[in-house]
Amino acid sequence: MPAFLRPTLLCVLALPLTLGLGGCRYNFVPLLPPVVAPNLPVRVTEASLKRDGDQLIVTATVDGRFEPGYLSVNWFDSSRAIGSDSVYLDASQRTASFKLTAPDEGAYRAVLSFGGAVMRQVELYEVLP
Repeated sequence: MPAFLRPTLLCVLALPLTLGLGGCRYNFVPLLPPVVAPNLPVRVTEASLKRDGDQLIVTATVDGRFEPGYLSVNWFDSSRAIGSDSVYLDASQRTASFKLTAPDEGAYRAVLSFGGAVMRQVELYEVLP
């Protein structure tokens, strides 16, 4: 067989294969994948600590899928605990606001926990800690 005829013969044999395989489709891949509903854990979002006169105010929003329970806050001035509070949250009420009277300036922290797990810490430094 001459050398120039060999590539031509391979091309002639490959042509029906390429035409035949071009019509194959993957039947197991869905055209539109199913919608994935995320199951996110409970988390505290939009938490802030600010001063309004003699009051320290913490606001927090709980997102995600959770069982109704208490959102707790523990207040600290530097490392000294100065108070605690909690609010019952469920699917209809996901936002909580906490107030603490603190007339003096300080290095304040508020630690937010839900179901016994610490979720977020917010800080307000009016003086150096």
